[in-house]
Amino acid sequence: MMRRVVQSFDEWRDAARELIARQVAPEFVEWLSQPGDGDLFSAAPAEQGGAAPGANAAPQTNLRLPRQLMELLVSAACFSAADRWSFLYKVVWRWHLGERDVISPADPDGARLNGMVKAVHREEHDMHAYVRFRERKEEDGAPRFVAWFEPTHEVLPQVARHFARRMGNVTWMIATPAAAVLWDGEHLHEAPSLMRSAADIEDAGEALWLTYYRSIFNPARLNADLLRSHIPSRFWKNLPEGAIVPAMVSAAANGERRTGQTGTVGRRGGATTIPIAPERAQPQRGQPTTLDQCRRCDLWENATQAVPGVGPERARIMLVGEQPGDQEDLQGLPFVGPAGAVLEKAMAQAGMERDGIYLTNAVKHFKWELRGKRRLHKTPAQKEISACHLWLEEELARVRPDVVVALGGTALKSVLQDGGVTMKSVMDAPVRHDGRWVVTVYHPSYVLRAPDEATRREAYEVIVEGLRQARRLLGD
Repeated sequence: MMRRVVQSFDEWRDAARELIARQVAPEFVEWLSQPGDGDLFSAAPAEQGGAAPGANAAPQTNLRLPRQLMELLVSAACFSAADRWSFLYKVVWRWHLGERDVISPADPDGARLNGMVKAVHREEHDMHAYVRFRERKEEDGAPRFVAWFEPTHEVLPQVARHFARRMGNVTWMIATPAAAVLWDGEHLHEAPSLMRSAADIEDAGEALWLTYYRSIFNPARLNADLLRSHIPSRFWKNLPEGAIVPAMVSAAANGERRTGQTGTVGRRGGATTIPIAPERAQPQRGQPTTLDQCRRCDLWENATQAVPGVGPERARIMLVGEQPGDQEDLQGLPFVGPAGAVLEKAMAQAGMERDGIYLTNAVKHFKWELRGKRRLHKTPAQKEISACHLWLEEELARVRPDVVVALGGTALKSVLQDGGVTMKSVMDAPVRHDGRWVVTVYHPSYVLRAPDEATRREAYEVIVEGLRQARRLLGD
C-alpha cells in the first residue's frame, strides 16, 4: 500500500502522474488530505508525464487527458469530501485504461463526478451572490472592505478572482474559517484565516444600509416561503439584513400591511381574532377611504390594496365583475389585466364607450393562491361576497345605474343578493331587481380559460350580445 499526503490540487496532480507512470492501481494507494488552498491547476500542461522527485527509476507514460476531463477534475477537487483525492485518482485511472464513459453522467463514477462539479459551481454562484463587504474606517488603512463567508466547498480562490475583476483597485479581504484572500489593488494574496466570524467586522455605514432596507420593505407583498426558498438559511446569519428580517416578517404576519395598521393591532396565533375598529386603524395613505379600512373579511390581509370601481358618477350602465386580478391588485384599477382586454374588445364591438360605463367588482380585494412564483385567482367564498356587498350597495346608490351587467356567477349572486342563484336560470332574458334591469353574461376570464376555440367563440359572443342588450334596454 502506497501513501500520499496532498494539500492542494497541484500536489495531487503531481502524485497522480507519478502513480500512473508506475502503473499503480487505485486500490493500492491511500490518500491523506488536509485543508488547503492553492492556485488550482495553473502550472504545467495536463498531458505532460514524469515521475516524482526521488523516483528516477520509475517508468514514463504519456498520459493525455482531454480538456473536458481536466475541467471536471479541477472543479471536483474543490468538493469537500474525505475521499475526493482517491476518487479523482480512480477517475483518471479508468480513463488511462480506456474507459471513456467514466465522465458520462450515466456511469456511477461519472454521475458522482458531475454531481461534485455541479455542487461546486452552485457554491461559487452562492458566494458571488451572498458575500457582503463591510467598509472599514479610512484611517485603519488597507484593506478598505472586509467580508466573511462560510463556504461548504473550497471555492475561495475562484471567487476571489471574480471579485478582483469586479472591484478594480479597491483593496479588500474575504475571510473564511479555513483561509483568507487579500486584494491589494493589483495582486491576490493568500493567507491563513484572520477572523472567527462576521462579528469581528465593524461597519459604521451598515446602519444606513439597514435603514434603507427597512424603508423599501413592503409587508403587503411579503411571501415568506418564497423568501426562504430563494435564500438558504445558512446564508442569513452573515447577511447584515439577516438580523432584522425575522422581526419584519413577524410584524407583517401580525397585520402591519402597507394599507393597514400599527404593530399594536393585528391577529393573534390560533383561531382567536382581535376585533379591529376602523377608528383605531392607521392607514399610511394621505387620504384614506372607508374601503381602504375595510376588515369585514380576511381577504385584505394578503392583498396589496382594495380596488374600487371607476367611471362616471352618473353612469346609466354598470358592469360588475367578480374580483380584482393580479394586475388590478397591483395597479388599484378594475379590468386592466388580460380579462379587461377581452372586455374592452367586446364593449367596442357592442358599441359601448368605456368612458361612459361604470366598472367595478363584487369583491374588492384580490383572493389568490401561490403556484410557483405566480399568484393565481381563487374564487371568493359566499361569506366573502356577502361581506363585501356593502361596498357594491354604496356604488349602486351613488351611481344609480339603469342597467347592471353581471359578469359571471359571483357578480350575479352579489347583485341579486341570492347565494343560490345560477347563471343558467337568468341568462336567457334580463330580470328586474330593485328598480333596475340586470343582464347576466360570462366573465371575460372564462373566454381566456375555455378549453377549445368553439367554446371561447361562443362565450365571447354571449358577452357581446349581453352588452348590446344592455344598450337596447336604455333605448340606445
